[in-house]
Amino acid sequence: MKFARRIFFMIIGTILVSIGLEIFLVPNHIIDGGIVGISIILSHLSGFPIGIFLVLLNLPFVVLGYKQIGKTFAISTTFSVILMSIGTSLLHPVQAITIDPLLAAVFGGIILGIGVGLVIRSGGSLDGTEIVAILFSKKMPFSVGEIVMFFNFFILASAGFVFGWDRAMYSLIAYFIAFKMIDITIEGLDQSKSVWIISDEYQKIGDSITSRLGRGVTYLNGEGAFTGDDKKVIFSVITRLEEAKLKSIVDDLDPRAFLAIGNIHDVKGGRFKKKDIH
Repeated sequence: MKFARRIFFMIIGTILVSIGLEIFLVPNHIIDGGIVGISIILSHLSGFPIGIFLVLLNLPFVVLGYKQIGKTFAISTTFSVILMSIGTSLLHPVQAITIDPLLAAVFGGIILGIGVGLVIRSGGSLDGTEIVAILFSKKMPFSVGEIVMFFNFFILASAGFVFGWDRAMYSLIAYFIAFKMIDITIEGLDQSKSVWIISDEYQKIGDSITSRLGRGVTYLNGEGAFTGDDKKVIFSVITRLEEAKLKSIVDDLDPRAFLAIGNIHDVKGGRFKKKDIH
């Protein structure tokens, strides 16, 4: 069942990516970052369909990074790339919905980002530059994200020489929107957050989080670095929509409490279930 669900969302994701590219971005000479951006430029210069370059440029990197990314990820990525290539080829003759470059950048970026996010959530990938970045990061003093941004800077800048600098700026808009939509799709609109609270009123705060937010809490033992006093640390996981209420609870019970809230990408197990806030 899980395998069928992954395949389903992977197919939906690649369809959305194909629509974002061929119905919005490519006809308006707007590119995305990574291998997709390079493929759009090469397709424009050579006249060959973009799907050919998506396969030719991505698959060698999948083979190159096979040992680094694992067999399952490599197979899922290969499957996704081939589907995307087929999708873009089928949609290539379809007329663009809009010739307004701003609308194309915005809506193309949204659709593309959702599609890529679904593929990533399903265990695949559509961009070989990430694999290259993983390999380079092991030999260079840069993170994967920094290397990807370095690649994309030159890819997006090259759009200025090929399509004109106005299209390069529209491409930057599309890239930024797609980047944010990927995050939203992967993490969800109801993003989870980890909460750490240090307070002498830990029992009252913990009970209130449980009763008013319906969230489980865990008490951890800590020690103050300056005083050496024993401290109780409250740990819990909430949603973005519950953040304001939690701050209100903590402020009412102990205005001097230490409160730290951070984003987390995935939550599994435990008592993490949505309940009414009161």
